[in-house]
Amino acid sequence: MNGWIAIGRIDDIAPLGARVVRLPGGDIAVFRTADDRIFALADRCPHKGGPLSQGIVHGDRVTCPLHNWVVELGDGQAVAPDQGCVARYPVAVEDGVIRIFLGASEAALT
Repeated sequence: MNGWIAIGRIDDIAPLGARVVRLPGGDIAVFRTADDRIFALADRCPHKGGPLSQGIVHGDRVTCPLHNWVVELGDGQAVAPDQGCVARYPVAVEDGVIRIFLGASEAALT
């Protein structure tokens, strides 16, 4: 799986929780919903760069802990009336292992 990195098991993240993957190019927040879906976003709120990984996960969204901006986990878009977007990373879960797609050049750095 060229460009994909394993970051742990789904059970490593509590339901409605998150964990941070630290990479040279910036941190990635990996979220688990109540129904065990996994999403990965850059760990920076589009508003003022707050750590989304420390936010509250609810449904398919996360609320930034700094200024309560709400971000869609599926596409990284801020929920109206706020505007902005955060980078999203493709995720795959196979046999309980979570993998994030970084692209071949970025994965080589890890």
